[in-house]
Amino acid sequence: MFKKISWGLLIITLFTGLVLSEERVSAKDLSVEEIVNKTYTAAYYQGEDGKATVEMTIVDAQGRKRVRRLTMLRKDIEDNGQQKYYAYFKEPADVRKMVFMVDKRPSTEDNRWLYLPALDLVRRVSAADKRSSFVGSHFTYEDISGRNLTDDKHILLGEENGKYILKLIPKDKNNVEFAYYKMWINKDNFIPVRSEYYNQQEELYRVITAEKVENIEGYPTIMTMKAEDLKTGAYTINRFSNIQYNLGISENIFTERYLRRPPRRLLR
Repeated sequence: MFKKISWGLLIITLFTGLVLSEERVSAKDLSVEEIVNKTYTAAYYQGEDGKATVEMTIVDAQGRKRVRRLTMLRKDIEDNGQQKYYAYFKEPADVRKMVFMVDKRPSTEDNRWLYLPALDLVRRVSAADKRSSFVGSHFTYEDISGRNLTDDKHILLGEENGKYILKLIPKDKNNVEFAYYKMWINKDNFIPVRSEYYNQQEELYRVITAEKVENIEGYPTIMTMKAEDLKTGAYTINRFSNIQYNLGISENIFTERYLRRPPRRLLR
């Protein structure tokens, strides 16, 4: 949040929920369908698989900070299709050994599991919970594993300063807290760099930004992401490091067996 996805986007929904259309701005421009496909690829599918260290800094409305550190693994089963994630928490002590795992299936609801070591409990994260806070941060579970491509209606609003501007409107507004969101996408590499969320009163209340992008092993990769709650001033920053692609990660690791028995070699 990797066959063409930047790791920054591994943790974020930010760049999902695109419904395809044939609208064109002009003959020389890409169609909405082409922009959507390229963005989804660049945001979520860099390389065949990938690994990253994540430092998550959560800052509340009073400016108090909490830091969580985790390692994330990703495995692509098919291009822009089924994909698997494994997030293993290392610090602090209250979340150490916790695991979040996703089997992402674009044609249907994703399967999500959360292992809570203090209770030795495996909990399924239901579709109703996907818009709730991810381990106390300002990212949601859906930000981490992504929205399905067909969940939203997608509109190309235009271009500005070398970026495409898209508007995404949920088809089922009962399952989300936002009325719509806008997304700014770099035209040169199709990395989404900003998403703005609006409520039913047309008020902007949440922003997610890609604050730093680097080229890693030939892939444009988000290194720093920020999710802000504009009503309270609270925010979360995710910083990514030790990023590697095409490691040959086995699909077997993304099974319930490894929730309690983490693949320590890959998590070093």
